[in-house]
Amino acid sequence: MIIAICLDAAIGWPQVLYARIGHPVTWLGKLIATGDRRLNREKNSYIFRRVVGVLLAGFVIVVAICIALMLSRLLLQGWSRLVLTGVLAWPLVAARSLHDHVMAVAKPLAAGDLAGARHAVSMIVGRNPNLLDEAGIARAASESLAENTSDGVIAPLFWGILLGLPGIAAYKAINTLDSMIGYRTPRHEAFGWAAARIDDIANLIPARLTGLLFALASSRPIAALAVMWRDARAHRSPNAGWPEAAFAGASGVRLSGPRIYADRIANEPWLNGNAPDPTPTDLLDGLALYRRAMMILAFFMIVIVLIAKTV
Repeated sequence: MIIAICLDAAIGWPQVLYARIGHPVTWLGKLIATGDRRLNREKNSYIFRRVVGVLLAGFVIVVAICIALMLSRLLLQGWSRLVLTGVLAWPLVAARSLHDHVMAVAKPLAAGDLAGARHAVSMIVGRNPNLLDEAGIARAASESLAENTSDGVIAPLFWGILLGLPGIAAYKAINTLDSMIGYRTPRHEAFGWAAARIDDIANLIPARLTGLLFALASSRPIAALAVMWRDARAHRSPNAGWPEAAFAGASGVRLSGPRIYADRIANEPWLNGNAPDPTPTDLLDGLALYRRAMMILAFFMIVIVLIAKTV
């Protein structure tokens, strides 16, 4: 897993590879989209749609695990196996991509280019970007950075360390299912029920570890821990509140709160509500916090490997 995160941090997933072969997440996405289109029909009953949603989730996860198991069995033993496992796990970690997407928001925002910042933030959040002011853009990008540190980096590595290549592949299947069909909308409330519940379970520990990681990387760790412990449970998600609240406390800003999506208004409670809204400078500082967190993560992973070798 150290090799995977180092490769991702150094080069990400190269555009030339994406253009030629796509990406494992897009492959999973096509499978899920096909199942959604063919099985999730409004004429069917709520119970039927829930059952076939469970079956689709199980099928996608099993497919991901089986492919990872087959690849694992083809690998040689020794150091070559470790290196090749890291290379295969590399596209399933999104540390570089996450940083680049948020930086694409931070740069135009800091330059006063609201139109450019709105366009960039529309790539990473679902709320209506045209209604976001400077503070709203910084808040949306900060929340995305905090939540996706857990979903895109910590959770895949956590399951990869525990269960190897099959573990990280299973997690990416679970997370992709949730991101595509795990919504409480009329179309997906029944069909995506299993996807959302499985994702909640898979992220239970990683989300809390991410909050602790942000606190460790912060110049105000006590404040970050205090805000996380006080406010995380108020979040609509059982998991996203932990990294977001810790990030808010570590950055000295307020996050979450009311927001407008394309089809609805979400009246969410504030995280660290007594703090000011984030500014463009706070978003840049948040990216620096993220980079420190990644360095601390790499350090802990090296320690885990050294301890495992001595046991």
